[in-house]
Amino acid sequence: MSRITVRRAAATVLAGALALVPITLAAPASPAAAEEGGTFTVGLLQDADSLNPFVGTVLEAYEMWGLMYDQLTGYAQEDLSAKPSLAESWEESPDQTTWTYQIRSGLSWSDGKPLTAEDAAYTFDRIINGTDEQTNYGGYVANITAAEATDDTTLVLTVSQPTPIMTRLAVPILPKHIWEDIPAEETLTFPNDDQPVGSGPFALVEYEPGQFLRFKANQDYWAGAPKVDEVVFRIFGNEDTMVQALRKGEIDFAEGLSANTFASLEGAEGITTVNGASTGYNQVGFNTGAATVDGEAIGDGHPAFADVRFRQALAHAIDRQTILDKVFGGFAALGTTIIPPIYANTHLDPGDQTWPFDLAKANQLLDAAGYPRGADGIRTLPDGTKPLKGVRYFARSESPTSQQTAPFIKGWFAELGIELEVSVIDPNQLTEVIGNGEYDVFDWGWGVEPDPDYMLSVFTCDQRSTRDGDALVAGLSDSFFCSEEYDALYAEQGQTTDADERDAIVRKMQEILYNDAPYVLTVYDQQLEAYRSDRWTNVQPQPIPDGPLIFQFGTYTYRNVEPIAGSGAGGTDDGGLSTGALIAIAAGAVLVLAGGGYLVARSRRQGTSGADDRE
Repeated sequence: MSRITVRRAAATVLAGALALVPITLAAPASPAAAEEGGTFTVGLLQDADSLNPFVGTVLEAYEMWGLMYDQLTGYAQEDLSAKPSLAESWEESPDQTTWTYQIRSGLSWSDGKPLTAEDAAYTFDRIINGTDEQTNYGGYVANITAAEATDDTTLVLTVSQPTPIMTRLAVPILPKHIWEDIPAEETLTFPNDDQPVGSGPFALVEYEPGQFLRFKANQDYWAGAPKVDEVVFRIFGNEDTMVQALRKGEIDFAEGLSANTFASLEGAEGITTVNGASTGYNQVGFNTGAATVDGEAIGDGHPAFADVRFRQALAHAIDRQTILDKVFGGFAALGTTIIPPIYANTHLDPGDQTWPFDLAKANQLLDAAGYPRGADGIRTLPDGTKPLKGVRYFARSESPTSQQTAPFIKGWFAELGIELEVSVIDPNQLTEVIGNGEYDVFDWGWGVEPDPDYMLSVFTCDQRSTRDGDALVAGLSDSFFCSEEYDALYAEQGQTTDADERDAIVRKMQEILYNDAPYVLTVYDQQLEAYRSDRWTNVQPQPIPDGPLIFQFGTYTYRNVEPIAGSGAGGTDDGGLSTGALIAIAAGAVLVLAGGGYLVARSRRQGTSGADDRE
């Protein structure tokens, strides 16, 4: 899946000035009253960074696209295996040069126009021949050379070589009659947020960025109409306010909970807590040498982080067990490699080769690599220049776990003679900072799809930043890792159809990343959620039995959840915030500004506090 941010206008205000200026918060806009029937209201801590599938990168964006658009194939609720979606069947040619998909007949877009194989062909053609369109979906089409609709219900994809991912093409199919009017040069600027045309189980009918999104059920959905009339997502400025709304019944579901909050809700009357097995991980990432795909050096990262010996030393200075216990409250597992253990066939277990926490060992490795300490105890580059002082470490404003991790990392690195300067910023801004190469260390995470290709693609050289005129556009890579050996293996796994052989290649790629340490994984987190079980029933996990209830590889809860008769659930939702909630947000804004003038306004969205995933 994905991960990050948005372009935003933000204001910074000095704490002293703030004390002189009264803060007035107007009540947020509210969606119109729901039609008679059920409205299922979900609380989020971060908005989607974009509703344009070619732009967004964070988990929340992928969740919204999943409601609005279908893919050729989906993921089974039971075990995440491939299952029919828009394509009700598919077949590979005997010579492995084409794949033919039979598209369901009689489908319509939300504006009533027919949905045909031509729409699917257009979507894939736009990605194959596009530039900006490749950022999120280039890995899926790397071996696809042509897309053709031979009739209204038949899509033929031609491949340059056998490829193992053709039943797991996580590409939202877009309406040709809408997107063909959007030229390539406007791909990144088209917001797609004004009642966009889709085919999914829900249609977006109202959106106030940073406040709420309101989706209306598609009563003609091919898999059956959802059991609720609407789903509303409310965006909260902090976790306490969101949980207060859950306790009061102002929302029905709260996602991305921290360990302490999750524990406080266990046993609460009318509320059920769910510790969902996550497919994501958290990591500390490094700027290994920011550059564009053309090899042009960009940014101002500290050159020490380009040295693999330096990064390996730092790997010994991160106590994953402490982070698991103190930050995640034990609701996680120790992180190692980028394919989580839930995917047993492709996960690499480093075994005895793990990076044990050992500050003495880390210091020895830095000494051996030639990074001397100065008189002040701060290390420098081997030539005595550029002290490791004021090293930039970015944590994320929407994530309590990200912020709680930072002091531990700062303290451990200080023991090595590395002085970190910690900043807490909006994840949308962090995307931009990383894309420009203007960072040294950061904390973030990823959600990993059942097929490993997308996750593996993040570390390829082609996912570094690109230039758009004078501007830099971030790719998926946030470490700027680039290796010819790794890229060759990525290409090889992308054409290996024997499952066992491909799994071996995928494990080799994880070994390269683990040893080169562009990331140090901290934990495989768990998705901590809570919902009003006194009002709602038929919330559904994926995978069964202990997967999360939302942020799935599907829309099972949204399509099946229904109000309990007589509970009062499913009425109208005004999407607004209570007076208490507004006061809490105001107080939070004062604290953030007083604490150092960080950004307080955000355009739209990003990862979650508990799951911290990017898709």
